[in-house]
Amino acid sequence: MILDNNLGLTNQAASDKAEEKLSKQKAKELYDSGKIDEIEVGTIKGLAEIHEFLFSEIYDFAGKIRTVNISKGNFQFAPIMYLERSLKHIDQLPQTSFEEIIKKYVEMNIAHPFREGNGRTTRIWLALILKKELQKVIDWNLINKENYLSAMERSPINDLEIRYLISKALTDKIDDRELYMKGIDVSFFYEGFSKYTIDDLSE
Repeated sequence: MILDNNLGLTNQAASDKAEEKLSKQKAKELYDSGKIDEIEVGTIKGLAEIHEFLFSEIYDFAGKIRTVNISKGNFQFAPIMYLERSLKHIDQLPQTSFEEIIKKYVEMNIAHPFREGNGRTTRIWLALILKKELQKVIDWNLINKENYLSAMERSPINDLEIRYLISKALTDKIDDRELYMKGIDVSFFYEGFSKYTIDDLSE
């Protein structure tokens, strides 16, 4: 299904290609401009700030909480009638330990507050929490796509698998630009976007 977009695109392939290019450029800009350091860490407000930055050129709903129910495969994300309450609950969840941070990440994934772009946005949000609270970030290159997706699919029942995968990929290179950029490429790859790499989009 093609979402209404600001680019006037009605072809799925063209829409996906443009979305990948523009939002990946914005993910790069988020870091290089220093705006990433101004994001509120660990809140829905901060998550919405990231989402709006990445997708505002493409979608009118960038940074706005969705007003429709969405699902992926057989999994139904948080229903609209419970979404606001769920997000308030997630805002209040502690984030002082690795286990608490992953629990918060999993809960936000279940909420899936935006119409599109949740995974890419929430992985940046997760990295900011880990950086602030534990002085760690994730080397996403160390987490296989299929392993990640299956672990996230099972995480609402048990987050042990995703905790294990992420724990093995933690690094203290919290200010490594190259690690961030490669992580964006992997994050997009998880969602099926692999037409461009960050290097392709270098000015």
